[in-house]
Amino acid sequence: MINVVRGMRDIFGTEMHAWHRAEKVFREVSEKFGYQEFRTPIVEHTELFSRGVGQETDIVGKEMYTFMDRGDESLTLRPEMTAPIVRATIEHSLLRHSPITRLWYAGPLFRYERPQKGRYRQFHQYGAECLGSPNPESDTECIMLANEVLREIGVTKYELQINSLGTTEVRAKYRSVLVEYLTKHKESLCADSVRRLDTNPLRVLDSKDPADQSVIVNAPVLLDMLDEESAMHFSTVKALLDSAGIAYKVNTNLVRGLDYYSHTVFEFVTDELGSQNAICGGGRYDPLFEILGGTNVPAVGFSFGIERVLMLLETEQGAPKPLSTVDVYLCAAGDEARLPIQLLALRLRRNGISCVTDIARRSMKGQMKEADRLSAKFTATLGQTELDMENIIVKNMSTGEQKTISIHQLESELKVLPV
Repeated sequence: MINVVRGMRDIFGTEMHAWHRAEKVFREVSEKFGYQEFRTPIVEHTELFSRGVGQETDIVGKEMYTFMDRGDESLTLRPEMTAPIVRATIEHSLLRHSPITRLWYAGPLFRYERPQKGRYRQFHQYGAECLGSPNPESDTECIMLANEVLREIGVTKYELQINSLGTTEVRAKYRSVLVEYLTKHKESLCADSVRRLDTNPLRVLDSKDPADQSVIVNAPVLLDMLDEESAMHFSTVKALLDSAGIAYKVNTNLVRGLDYYSHTVFEFVTDELGSQNAICGGGRYDPLFEILGGTNVPAVGFSFGIERVLMLLETEQGAPKPLSTVDVYLCAAGDEARLPIQLLALRLRRNGISCVTDIARRSMKGQMKEADRLSAKFTATLGQTELDMENIIVKNMSTGEQKTISIHQLESELKVLPV
């Protein structure tokens, strides 16, 4: 027997209904904010991520699915979506046509990590990118969009955390000060944090190791080093969130792991999912366009882990319930009705009514049982008597009410009958 690849999973049944509901929210809320859907390939050139995400990051150094194709090119299954969106924006000159470009996406990503609850090697993200504006209004717009998606999906047990990394110059200055401080306490840091001192020292602030925490608590605070421009930018973001009634907490240790972040960074976190507490993360990434060969383009965005959001929804509301997708189950009362039932089903489908027919040649009892299993809203039964009279028997499966109507009026009757 061949099983699913480790760290990957099948999605089906009632869980699929939860995905459909979430995907509907992603599209509808994104469009209300003026964002258009964008789809990139699952496979990209490896260089896109080594340059965009950073050669020294764990994503590039340890987690990517990379391979050589038959043309001897190094390709990678995308581990994140921001770099592909920026690549596509540059390649297709999207900002030439629209100086402010708003895009959203949803799809699978791949990272070779140790599988655990809420973390898979193939996982899915929904996200959005606002390209072209350097102003704090665009930061806040992305936070509002993310918050509205969570609200519409139905989760409530989360907290928004925000911080500012300032300009690239401020971040570089802070990095030097932080490395100097951490080096003095190097012997107290865990092995991972010692390694990050040379590669990505800001990530040490994210460490959950108890020993690291005792060092981090007295570390220099980046917010204390912001220049006037950065402080004003962050102050405006907070004022806009306050005006919108969106609660937040300033977390001075929130840095996000990638070198291209600047100014506002944010995460939506929860205490309901154990160690995998982040359900959404994002921020401003103004340097990334130039890193990938484009011009200087300010940008901000975020992404959700869809699996984690749905896990949080289940902890709050319980397992997803079956969602009826069948308007009517057509029952054949006798062999003479089997062909007419198939033709009637086609007619209904072409008129926007979902229906299922019996193709297993079950008894009437078996057909009604199947209709109940499928949570069909109605059954419509056709036998020789009904064929002769050009009638059909319609039953409301929730009330048990039954009536005989003209077969020619079935579509209009189904559309007005109470469910």
